[in-house]
Amino acid sequence: MYQPRAFVGTDAAQLDALFVADPFVTLLTNDEAGTPFASHLPVLYHRDGDRIVVEGHWAKPNPQARHAGDALLIVHGPHAYVSPGWYPDKHEAGRVPTWNYAVAHLRGHLETFDDESSLADLVARLSRHFEARVGSDWEFDATDARQQALLRGIVGFRFVPDRSDIKLKLSQNHPLANRQAVIDALSSQAFDDTRAVAALMRSTLP
Repeated sequence: MYQPRAFVGTDAAQLDALFVADPFVTLLTNDEAGTPFASHLPVLYHRDGDRIVVEGHWAKPNPQARHAGDALLIVHGPHAYVSPGWYPDKHEAGRVPTWNYAVAHLRGHLETFDDESSLADLVARLSRHFEARVGSDWEFDATDARQQALLRGIVGFRFVPDRSDIKLKLSQNHPLANRQAVIDALSSQAFDDTRAVAALMRSTLP
């Protein structure tokens, strides 16, 4: 990932926040022929100090369920168009449109598992986590033969990154007046992403 120095995120809490806001990630691997393959998946994220573990599962027919080893996981943050018309110095500086966004790339090792007890534990934790996010209370029941049978249709994974790159492109390379003007403009928009970008921009102000 291209990372100009002004846009490098260095705080682990920034990565935590990206996962909390959007735990639906893109996981990239290479098949035996070296061809890239991508899946889009909900995941559980856990960080203990510097150690990160990301867990999830595929449908068993997904070719990526037969991949393991090196992998790249992309966490997608909010993003928004930025109009040059918002900048106070738009005329004298000859400003042009751009896009502000937050994203993280995690590189590391991917391992798979398909034993029933581990899959049951994973599905139970996934359902508890995401049911709580939507205010519901469905639970996986490992004693229900119908639900238990569905475990045979998935393959679980654990991903342990050894490198995490956070990019926060939030107009940090602009004068303070421009940054504040963009925050004000984005905050007035009707879209959740634009307001989220505005909030991130506000957190980077000196």
